[in-house]
Amino acid sequence: MLDTMKIAAAQLSCTPADIPANVRHLTALAEQARSQGAELIVFPEFALTGYELEALAAAPHLWTAPDDSRLDALRATGIATVVNCAVPTDGPRPAIGTYVYGPDGALITSYLKQHLYEHEQGVFTPGDQDGRFELGGLRFALATCFDNHFPDLTARGAADGCDVHLASSLYGTGNGIHERATIYPGIAESTGMHVVLANHVGPSGPWTGCGGAALWAPDGTLLAEADDRTTTVALADIP
Repeated sequence: MLDTMKIAAAQLSCTPADIPANVRHLTALAEQARSQGAELIVFPEFALTGYELEALAAAPHLWTAPDDSRLDALRATGIATVVNCAVPTDGPRPAIGTYVYGPDGALITSYLKQHLYEHEQGVFTPGDQDGRFELGGLRFALATCFDNHFPDLTARGAADGCDVHLASSLYGTGNGIHERATIYPGIAESTGMHVVLANHVGPSGPWTGCGGAALWAPDGTLLAEADDRTTTVALADIP
């Protein structure tokens, strides 16, 4: 029998522009996932602040470096975490970045969102490198929300030998429900990777997250899915 890794996809309603409050939310979800046997948890886009672009553009104290002490409690949960937030760059604008921390709290890698969505282009600097890391015998690809709409990005993950595609996203009610339900199983089918989606549920900036954090098998089969209203995690075993 193959060994497996249990992975959790989280969804939550963020407290607007309040990093300490959101770290408490994320820490509770990480501890919940670990208690259910998960070794890795993925959080949504802008999990530390919510989708608060005006605040993020005007308040550098809401940008988060990888060693930011405000993340200490989350890094101490004993589970690997994938956390998306506004991150400082060498220029005047932040980037939309993802930090991956190991179960020991050490930084494994970071990734900067490459495809900025509409009004994000006036606030953030895009990245230009794909995100990869290895953990527990699996190779992972990273993407953030609008990145997942670009088949060349997801295809590169498969070509690079990745087993699992991790997406930190924000899909709202309305058309976002359809996009969430079609794009991610489509990525799984087209690339042959497992796919993990973390999403918001409830208000986040101008959007209302539709929930439905989920995991799909490489053939597009749904493995686990959260509801459309509660802060929770969806979990599945990945061989």
